Amino acid sequence: MTEPDAFLRICPSRDVMGRIGEKWSTLVIVALSEGRLRFGELRKRLDGISQKMLSQTLRNLERDGLVSREVFDERPLRVEYSLTPIGDSLVPLVTALKAWAQDRLQVIEAARKAFDARQT
Repeated sequence: MTEPDAFLRICPSRDVMGRIGEKWSTLVIVALSEGRLRFGELRKRLDGISQKMLSQTLRNLERDGLVSREVFDERPLRVEYSLTPIGDSLVPLVTALKAWAQDRLQVIEAARKAFDARQT
């Protein structure tokens, strides 16, 4: 068996990188790093995400073993989401990425504006 190499199109690690690199996946992981949340709480926290996209993102993260879904037999039914240990291991990486994007936003916006001005 060869070592994983995400540069190779057939390597499954490329799929993992793609999942983690998705905007909503990253933000769900950061939100859940603060503790367990219900679906509605997550949706409020992630301004602009649709119900369908949040459901799909949570399902994908659960399938990959990054998020745990716990159903409580109550009326009304209660479902909570939390990070698994492997999901929790991503927290330092994605919070650093989020901080990097926020800290460099003005520089990036200036670069975009300069680029767009050169294109016209």
